Amino acid sequence: MITVQDLENFGADTETGIKRCMGNEALYLRLVSSVPGEQGFERLSAALEKKDMDAAFEEAHALKGVLGNLSLSPLFDTISEITELLRSKTETDYEPLLTKLLEEKDALSKIIG
Repeated sequence: MITVQDLENFGADTETGIKRCMGNEALYLRLVSSVPGEQGFERLSAALEKKDMDAAFEEAHALKGVLGNLSLSPLFDTISEITELLRSKTETDYEPLLTKLLEEKDALSKIIG
């Protein structure tokens, strides 16, 4: 079972995240627990693989909102970088950033159990 302390050790700003959930810690933990199953990660990967930058931007932007609202800083920082590169239509190799994002998602998944 995931705890606030586990998330703080992961680097999440749990105080802010819980405040965004109107102080409901159980709701916050339930929402955080759903993040690894979020289909946006797969859709982002697929869009980047197809070089569909518009679709990739939409997925990255949506993930940024979810991760930001939950104050999952390690994931949020990486998705923010991806989102801004896609927003400006920067031609770059997104693979290292995507790999980092997915590794962070996997780390969160292990914490959740």
